[in-house]
Amino acid sequence: MWSLWRRIRRTGRAAEPAPAAPGAPPPVPALAGSVQIRHVDAGSCNGCEVEIGSAFGPVHDAERYGARLVASPRHADALLVTGPVTRNMAEPLRRTFEAVPRPRVVLAVGDCARDCGVFAGAYGVTGPVGAVVPVDAEVPGCPPRPEEIVAALRALTGR
Repeated sequence: MWSLWRRIRRTGRAAEPAPAAPGAPPPVPALAGSVQIRHVDAGSCNGCEVEIGSAFGPVHDAERYGARLVASPRHADALLVTGPVTRNMAEPLRRTFEAVPRPRVVLAVGDCARDCGVFAGAYGVTGPVGAVVPVDAEVPGCPPRPEEIVAALRALTGR
């Protein structure tokens, strides 16, 4: 019994990584183990928020892959940003980004966060998330499906 336990401990994890999901976004810098995520709504229509809620709900359960939503950016490893950045949210987004300890990752979720979507050129819109903070990964869609959000989080956690 003890010799088997020592051999397992010496060998470590022997399983190969899971294959990438079909249609998964490109890989992002993986943070080992579980990842704490702070969600920031920079001015969206709440369509992406509904899908994020579904991604963390009981059907898709993103937490089983080590992704967990937290209330404070000081406890987060990554930012999940939705919507085009409005004039009123540009500075709070920058401050939230600066409050996240390094190494940090930013995911832009939805077409509005990627390129302002239907809100491009609107008076109250500063621009896409990438114009305010550096973006590491993007999840396309209006709104993106929960499976795509979970695939991006799986790439983030490395599971």
